Amino acid sequence: MSALDLLRSLFVYQAWANGELLQKLAKLDPRMHVDQRHTAIRLLNHNLIVSRIFAAHPSGTHHGYASDNTEDTPTLDELSADVAAMDRWYLDYLDAVPTKLLSQPVPFVFTDGDKAMMSRQEMLTHVVTHGGYHRGEIGRILVQIGVTPPWDTFAVHLHQTDPARRLQVRERVGA
Repeated sequence: MSALDLLRSLFVYQAWANGELLQKLAKLDPRMHVDQRHTAIRLLNHNLIVSRIFAAHPSGTHHGYASDNTEDTPTLDELSADVAAMDRWYLDYLDAVPTKLLSQPVPFVFTDGDKAMMSRQEMLTHVVTHGGYHRGEIGRILVQIGVTPPWDTFAVHLHQTDPARRLQVRERVGA
Protein backbone atom coordinates (compact mmCIF):
# COMPACT_ATOMS: atom_id res chain seq x y z
CA MET A 1 0.00 0.00 0.00
CA SER A 2 1.37 3.39 -0.95
CA ALA A 3 1.51 6.35 1.42
CA LEU A 4 -1.22 8.03 -0.62
CA ASP A 5 -3.47 4.96 -0.41
CA LEU A 6 -2.92 4.75 3.34
CA LEU A 7 -3.70 8.45 3.78
CA ARG A 8 -6.90 8.05 1.74
CA SER A 9 -7.89 5.12 3.91
CA LEU A 10 -7.20 7.12 7.08
CA PHE A 11 -9.26 10.08 5.90
CA VAL A 12 -12.18 7.85 4.90
CA TYR A 13 -11.91 6.41 8.42
CA GLN A 14 -11.77 9.88 9.96
CA ALA A 15 -14.92 10.99 8.11
CA TRP A 16 -16.70 7.84 9.32
CA ALA A 17 -15.48 8.28 12.93
CA ASN A 18 -16.47 11.96 12.97
CA GLY A 19 -19.92 11.04 11.68
CA GLU A 20 -20.33 8.32 14.33
CA LEU A 21 -19.37 10.71 17.11
CA LEU A 22 -21.54 13.56 15.86
CA GLN A 23 -24.53 11.21 15.66
CA LYS A 24 -23.90 10.13 19.25
CA LEU A 25 -23.65 13.74 20.43
CA ALA A 26 -26.89 14.61 18.64
CA LYS A 27 -28.67 12.04 20.81
CA LEU A 28 -27.49 13.66 24.07
CA ASP A 29 -30.14 15.58 25.93
CA PRO A 30 -28.86 19.17 25.69
CA ARG A 31 -30.51 20.07 29.01
CA MET A 32 -29.28 17.10 30.99
CA HIS A 33 -25.58 17.27 30.03
CA VAL A 34 -25.11 20.95 29.26
CA ASP A 35 -21.46 21.28 30.33
CA GLN A 36 -20.30 17.97 28.86
CA ARG A 37 -22.07 18.61 25.56
CA HIS A 38 -20.59 22.11 25.39
CA THR A 39 -17.09 20.76 26.10
CA ALA A 40 -17.50 18.10 23.41
CA ILE A 41 -18.63 20.70 20.87
CA ARG A 42 -15.71 22.97 21.78
CA LEU A 43 -13.27 20.06 21.32
CA LEU A 44 -14.74 19.15 17.95
CA ASN A 45 -14.72 22.80 16.90
CA HIS A 46 -11.05 23.03 17.88
CA ASN A 47 -10.36 19.95 15.79
CA LEU A 48 -12.21 21.52 12.85
CA ILE A 49 -10.23 24.75 13.10
CA VAL A 50 -6.93 22.86 13.24
CA SER A 51 -8.04 20.85 10.20
CA ARG A 52 -8.81 24.10 8.36
CA ILE A 53 -5.47 25.59 9.36
CA PHE A 54 -3.60 22.53 8.15
CA ALA A 55 -5.62 22.51 4.91
CA ALA A 56 -4.20 25.96 4.14
CA HIS A 57 -0.56 25.07 4.77
CA PRO A 58 0.15 22.83 1.74
CA SER A 59 -0.97 25.54 -0.68
CA GLY A 60 0.68 28.36 1.25
CA THR A 61 -2.63 30.19 1.61
CA HIS A 62 -3.47 32.25 4.67
CA HIS A 63 -6.00 30.49 6.87
CA GLY A 64 -7.13 33.60 8.73
CA TYR A 65 -7.10 32.10 12.23
CA ALA A 66 -5.28 33.72 15.15
CA SER A 67 -6.12 30.81 17.44
CA ASP A 68 -6.86 27.10 17.24
CA ASN A 69 -10.51 27.60 18.21
CA THR A 70 -13.21 30.21 17.73
CA GLU A 71 -14.63 32.49 20.39
CA ASP A 72 -18.18 31.52 19.55
CA THR A 73 -19.40 27.97 19.93
CA PRO A 74 -21.28 26.69 16.89
CA THR A 75 -24.48 24.71 17.16
CA LEU A 76 -24.08 20.98 16.79
CA ASP A 77 -25.88 21.12 13.43
CA GLU A 78 -23.53 23.83 12.13
CA LEU A 79 -20.52 21.93 13.40
CA SER A 80 -21.72 18.67 11.85
CA ALA A 81 -22.08 20.31 8.44
CA ASP A 82 -18.70 22.02 8.71
CA VAL A 83 -16.91 18.85 9.84
CA ALA A 84 -18.46 16.85 6.98
CA ALA A 85 -17.37 19.55 4.50
CA MET A 86 -13.83 19.53 5.88
CA ASP A 87 -13.65 15.74 5.74
CA ARG A 88 -14.80 15.94 2.11
CA TRP A 89 -12.17 18.61 1.38
CA TYR A 90 -9.37 16.33 2.58
CA LEU A 91 -10.66 13.40 0.52
CA ASP A 92 -10.86 15.64 -2.56
CA TYR A 93 -7.36 16.96 -1.85
CA LEU A 94 -6.00 13.43 -1.69
CA ASP A 95 -7.64 12.65 -5.03
CA ALA A 96 -5.91 15.67 -6.61
CA VAL A 97 -2.48 15.94 -4.98
CA PRO A 98 0.40 14.58 -7.03
CA THR A 99 2.14 11.79 -5.10
CA LYS A 100 5.55 13.42 -5.52
CA LEU A 101 4.36 16.45 -3.53
CA LEU A 102 3.46 14.40 -0.44
CA SER A 103 7.03 14.14 0.82
CA GLN A 104 7.93 17.72 -0.04
CA PRO A 105 8.57 19.94 3.03
CA VAL A 106 6.36 23.00 3.40
CA PRO A 107 7.22 25.93 5.70
CA PHE A 108 4.39 27.51 7.68
CA VAL A 109 3.67 29.45 10.85
CA PHE A 110 1.60 28.14 13.77
CA THR A 111 -1.11 30.41 15.19
CA ASP A 112 1.18 31.22 18.14
CA GLY A 113 3.81 32.57 15.73
CA ASP A 114 6.22 29.64 15.89
CA LYS A 115 7.74 28.75 12.55
CA ALA A 116 7.54 25.18 11.39
CA MET A 117 8.14 22.86 8.48
CA MET A 118 6.46 19.55 7.72
CA SER A 119 5.92 17.50 4.61
CA ARG A 120 2.40 17.32 3.25
CA GLN A 121 2.10 13.70 4.35
CA GLU A 122 3.25 14.66 7.85
CA MET A 123 0.62 17.41 7.92
CA LEU A 124 -2.06 15.00 6.74
CA THR A 125 -1.00 12.44 9.32
CA HIS A 126 -1.12 15.13 11.99
CA VAL A 127 -4.70 16.01 11.04
CA VAL A 128 -5.80 12.38 11.39
CA THR A 129 -3.98 11.68 14.65
CA HIS A 130 -5.07 15.02 16.11
CA GLY A 131 -8.68 14.15 15.32
CA GLY A 132 -8.36 10.73 16.96
CA TYR A 133 -6.92 12.29 20.09
CA HIS A 134 -9.86 14.66 20.52
CA ARG A 135 -12.49 12.06 19.65
CA GLY A 136 -10.92 9.97 22.42
CA GLU A 137 -11.25 12.88 24.84
CA ILE A 138 -14.90 13.20 23.97
CA GLY A 139 -15.36 9.45 24.33
CA ARG A 140 -14.02 9.73 27.87
CA ILE A 141 -16.51 12.51 28.62
CA LEU A 142 -19.33 10.31 27.33
CA VAL A 143 -18.23 7.42 29.54
CA GLN A 144 -18.20 9.71 32.57
CA ILE A 145 -21.87 10.60 31.99
CA GLY A 146 -22.86 6.99 31.43
CA VAL A 147 -23.06 7.08 27.62
CA THR A 148 -21.27 4.44 25.59
CA PRO A 149 -19.08 6.20 23.03
CA PRO A 150 -18.88 5.00 19.46
CA TRP A 151 -16.51 2.11 18.90
CA ASP A 152 -14.70 4.02 16.21
CA THR A 153 -11.27 2.50 15.84
CA PHE A 154 -9.57 2.13 12.47
CA ALA A 155 -9.83 -1.67 12.70
CA VAL A 156 -13.57 -1.52 13.40
CA HIS A 157 -14.01 0.83 10.44
CA LEU A 158 -12.06 -1.45 8.10
CA HIS A 159 -14.08 -4.50 9.08
CA GLN A 160 -17.43 -2.71 8.92
CA THR A 161 -16.72 -1.27 5.48
CA ASP A 162 -15.17 -4.49 4.17
CA PRO A 163 -16.74 -7.42 6.07
CA ALA A 164 -15.08 -9.90 3.72
CA ARG A 165 -11.84 -9.27 5.64
CA ARG A 166 -13.22 -11.40 8.47
CA LEU A 167 -14.11 -14.20 6.09
CA GLN A 168 -10.61 -14.16 4.63
CA VAL A 169 -9.15 -14.61 8.10
CA ARG A 170 -11.43 -17.56 8.85
CA GLU A 171 -10.37 -19.23 5.61
CA ARG A 172 -6.67 -18.68 6.31
CA VAL A 173 -6.68 -19.93 9.90
CA GLY A 174 -9.18 -22.70 9.28
CA ALA A 175 -11.80 -21.42 11.73
